[in-house]
Amino acid sequence: MKIPDCFLTVKYVGARIPGVENQSDLKLGANCQVFAYELLRVNGLVAPKLRSSELWSDTQYTIKVSDFQPLDLMLYNSDNNAFGAHVGVYIGDGKIIHLSYQNQYAEIIDHIKMSDNEKYRVFIGAKRVLTPSSF
Repeated sequence: MKIPDCFLTVKYVGARIPGVENQSDLKLGANCQVFAYELLRVNGLVAPKLRSSELWSDTQYTIKVSDFQPLDLMLYNSDNNAFGAHVGVYIGDGKIIHLSYQNQYAEIIDHIKMSDNEKYRVFIGAKRVLTPSSF
């Protein structure tokens, strides 16, 4: 998988949610979901523009997985609720890349270390996009 340089400099903007106008223009910023979905897109996968709880309950375009592979979507929260969950992308070797309000820019971190942050202490689970086609 590739992580273009622009993903390392995109600024967190909470109002840039899935489906926002010009979603692929990361110069305008992104929230965690837009960041993750755009990273998948540049790697040939088009995820549906779903919010966290919709993504977690989706069975048409994604599946839940426990054998993580690069480009799997990883969901974290302070509790077991998928509503408002934080989304990152698994990049391999136990690491994820994510964009958060707290960091303001992308961070590559060990998946297991996400639980050190109170806001992400519960790993909800992982989802894999089933098809590279558009939605």
